Amino acid sequence: MKKSNEAPQGEAQAQDQPPARAQAPLRVIVCGSGGAGKSTLSGQLRAAAEADRPGSFAGRRELLVTDCPGREQYLRDLAAGAARADLAVVLIDAAEGIGAETRRDSRICSLFGVRHVLLAVNRMDRVGYDEHRFRALEREYGRLAGQLGIPSVSAIPIAALEGENVGRPAERMSWYRGPSVLAHLAAVGIEPEPDPGFILTVDRAGADQGVHGCAGTVVAGSAAPGDEVVVLPGGARSRVERIVAADGDRARAALGEAVTLTLADACEVKPGDVIASADRAPQVADQFAVHLLWMGEAPLFPGRPYRLQLGARTVNAQVTEIKYKLDPDTQQHLAAKRLARNDIAVCNISLDHAVPYAPLARAPALGAFVLTDRETGAPVAAGVIDFALRRAENVHWQQLAVDRAARARIKQQTPGCIWFTGLSGAGKSTVANLVDRRLHAMGYHTYLLDGDNVRHGLNRDLGFTAEDRVENIRRVAEVAKLMVDAGLIVLVSFISPFRSERRMARELFAPGEFHEIYVDTPLEVCERRDPKGLYKKARAGAIKNFTGIDSPYEPPEAPEMHLRTTDAHPEALAERVVEALLRAQHAGRRPPG
Repeated sequence: MKKSNEAPQGEAQAQDQPPARAQAPLRVIVCGSGGAGKSTLSGQLRAAAEADRPGSFAGRRELLVTDCPGREQYLRDLAAGAARADLAVVLIDAAEGIGAETRRDSRICSLFGVRHVLLAVNRMDRVGYDEHRFRALEREYGRLAGQLGIPSVSAIPIAALEGENVGRPAERMSWYRGPSVLAHLAAVGIEPEPDPGFILTVDRAGADQGVHGCAGTVVAGSAAPGDEVVVLPGGARSRVERIVAADGDRARAALGEAVTLTLADACEVKPGDVIASADRAPQVADQFAVHLLWMGEAPLFPGRPYRLQLGARTVNAQVTEIKYKLDPDTQQHLAAKRLARNDIAVCNISLDHAVPYAPLARAPALGAFVLTDRETGAPVAAGVIDFALRRAENVHWQQLAVDRAARARIKQQTPGCIWFTGLSGAGKSTVANLVDRRLHAMGYHTYLLDGDNVRHGLNRDLGFTAEDRVENIRRVAEVAKLMVDAGLIVLVSFISPFRSERRMARELFAPGEFHEIYVDTPLEVCERRDPKGLYKKARAGAIKNFTGIDSPYEPPEAPEMHLRTTDAHPEALAERVVEALLRAQHAGRRPPG
């Protein structure tokens, strides 16, 4: 990991005379409490880095500053910046002290690999330049850093608006004998990492990039023509034949550059793939243990589907288990079944495709990821891969001699999943049961999965919280998939209140195999029917998390069939479903609709 060799605390007269020798670039992220002066300090750091006068900061080293002003994507930007930063400047207001925002930002910096922090205690004028106040905040933050596992912390009292202790000594804080912010940054030594090996994330590939060409960004190491490389996750091997940048051919592709590689062999390369040094290639897996920062407005539930962005690749993902979440103050491990906004947790996550990954220290682009909402594309979480789960390496698909098509042929039918959704008491089970009876009488091989029946066995351990409803549907969808694979026409009758879980179920099946039927009955009609007396109990408060009362139902937006029970008798509605199914069966297409 990154290490720093900081200059010793010297006299004020020498604090702005750092070594004149050129040093490695320093990537700095500025974060901290709102209103503490982040934009002011960031502007001063950038101005110092861009200055070219003798003795300026720019003459000593390259300074790359990322700040996170207060806006909607603050946390996402902070996570992305921290994953690439060598050092974080955490800014606090001397009068306000170390609040929730400072603790949160420090946790995020630690989570995303920052190991060196400069605590800038700003607006010292508000506390009369009091040394005791500064020392108390220095000690308090030191304890926080210890809890977070941040090994290197320095503290500097500043008044950023006046530039005091930013680039020049502060006469009114003569009790402070250490370096200014700029002198501290100029003197920090970042030891070079061992050669991480070449890694390029592929953005474009194919004929438009030339013969065997692929365009992307170098996210680790460097490469030259003749170097042996491997294409991941496929595993094809080749050599770099040519490197082309915007200004022409290059002798070497370096970190951060956008280049086009021409490979010596006809390898299959797709957008999202990784090209890496053959002898130091990233590993590939589809299940991971991760640290996750949840940023979504809606809570995270295990089993709910999201999209994961890692490098240039986007795949489907599910959090399969929340191992624990972290107490924001003590870092204690807390049991959790869901995550709320700003929660940080250790989770297991599963992807629908294996992806190349690398430790955060080697290649942040392949070690840090973002989760996005499936519908809106908005970011809902940022995370770091801790390690691949062993099950990802030990569990493989067993190829079977008898496949779905063979099972369907012997039954002389086209298998599929007919998914009935609607409120409790809407008539789902009634219609589904009538459809099942009719198909069985006609010689079709069917099975009906009913919500109440499944809760007596497979899902007897689940309640009716939002978390349990998500898991309830995940399990049933997997069972339905196995039944369709067996060649059956499976009917599923579940409230299944959330669109995201119904979408997850649909995506388990081949195109045309899954058909959503919305049994649409107004809530007041369902309450009048109330065949099990559940609405009455829910209204009385005896049942919590009851769909339609104190738990939401999200109606389908584009179901294959919309059945309005107030317009027709259940037998007539069932006949509509059967007729659609028979048309599809006779036409040799997937049922129904």
